[in-house]
Amino acid sequence: MKTLIKVERAKLNMTQQDLAGAVKVSRQTINSIEAGRYVPSTILALKIAGVFKKTVNEIFELEKTD
Repeated sequence: MKTLIKVERAKLNMTQQDLAGAVKVSRQTINSIEAGRYVPSTILALKIAGVFKKTVNEIFELEKTD
């Protein structure tokens, strides 16, 4: 799964720690999602998208291998 979290964070000058605090997870979880090592739950994906005022589909994109 491709994620645009890092791009959206940069637009808001937000650190991984800032985002983690906003959605109540660890910074390591955000790092793992950005690196493609972890696929977030639906609830977490919705929370992340909400922080950026985007839809889940605007933040996360399925790849052909998914």
